[in-house]
Amino acid sequence: MRRITLATAVTALTLGALTACGGGTTGTAGGAASFKPAAQGDGPITVWVDATRLAAAKLYQQQNPQVKMKIVTYDGDANGSNYLQTKVSLFNRTGSGWPDVVFSTQNNETSWAVQAGFTAPLNKGLIPQSTLDGWATGANAPCTVNGTLYCLRNDLSQTVLWYNAKLMKQWGYQVPTTWEQYQALGLKVATEHPGYLVGSAGDTFTPEIYMWASKCGANQVTGPKAVTVNTSGPGCTKMASLLDTLIKAKAMATSSVFSTDFNKNLASKVLMMPGPSWFGGALFQGGFKTPKGQIAVAPMPQWAGDDTPSVGNVGGGTWLLSSHSKNLKAATAFLTWVTTSNDYQGKLAPGYPAYSAAAMTWMSGQISSGYYASDITQTLQAAANQIWSGWGYPQFSQEAIWAAKVTPGMTAGKSIASLLPTWQTAIANYAQSDGYKVSQ
Repeated sequence: MRRITLATAVTALTLGALTACGGGTTGTAGGAASFKPAAQGDGPITVWVDATRLAAAKLYQQQNPQVKMKIVTYDGDANGSNYLQTKVSLFNRTGSGWPDVVFSTQNNETSWAVQAGFTAPLNKGLIPQSTLDGWATGANAPCTVNGTLYCLRNDLSQTVLWYNAKLMKQWGYQVPTTWEQYQALGLKVATEHPGYLVGSAGDTFTPEIYMWASKCGANQVTGPKAVTVNTSGPGCTKMASLLDTLIKAKAMATSSVFSTDFNKNLASKVLMMPGPSWFGGALFQGGFKTPKGQIAVAPMPQWAGDDTPSVGNVGGGTWLLSSHSKNLKAATAFLTWVTTSNDYQGKLAPGYPAYSAAAMTWMSGQISSGYYASDITQTLQAAANQIWSGWGYPQFSQEAIWAAKVTPGMTAGKSIASLLPTWQTAIANYAQSDGYKVSQ
């Protein structure tokens, strides 16, 4: 069977190549050059997953009963809980307890895990490059430090433009391709169909939808502990002005799309909604209960004159392999399967897989459901390769900063444009508190 063949191929490369790396891992200053595998055996592997990924671990165990596994559920570091970091710090002090494979809902775990010596270098003999080449362009950027890959991306949350195709046709509107057209249509909707919305700026991930896609330089990680913060560039100021304009016209909401208020009073009033790939199933089909045959997807708008399409990203997740694993053979085989397998990623995973082949299978399933008004495949696939690389994955949380500094100001009636300096100062302060060298 393919899964056994893959595991065997991975194993053939593992121990010999890794031994050549030399050095030692202490848990305080990790790195590819210092990685040396622990003494290997054939004991059980411990896998940590969140509740959503529990199905993946159970399926692997069912398909591979010969593999001894201990499956542990935890919060997945949801909402930046830092549970994993706290536990790894404890295990580093006691010298035992590390899980072999961990799933995290966060994309920034390598920002601390590499320094803690927790995560093993994957592209130094553990996983063939031919396999690693199967991820979408830039998908594993959050996992890469100085050219070394320390985790694998589970799913992507690339942003696109969701819209109600039924209403757009009924009202004679054209789907906008530029942000300028998007703003103009929003103002037109505010006049001709008051109460209807073309987006929402009320969530903590608002900057990841709009500012990231606009190439706002607020979050440019330039090194393992270096970041450039500039919210005064055109990518930031133009998007802030657009959001302010549409909020003032009441064509854009300022409440969370997951709030009770939005679901009760605004969900049926959405004409357009820029957002991640998972909005289709989780938001429109799941939360909003929008009837089938209405929702379609279009490419994220771009600024007129910009010939390099860019989109943002909201979420996703990563898988990490422990540098302390005493059964790299079994742990690497599971890690490879859980990120690439059609059985899970293609057929059961809730989000758009980061592994391209599995993503095609996943999208086929979305189409066959009959929910969408048109084929979403081409748009989602293109966006998966257009996530702007200038927005980094630092240890600090942009969502937490936006929620603490920008959202309260918006709620008080201040413009986002006027809050850009406050946002910049807050990012710099958070970064410095986490030990980053900040350039502004």
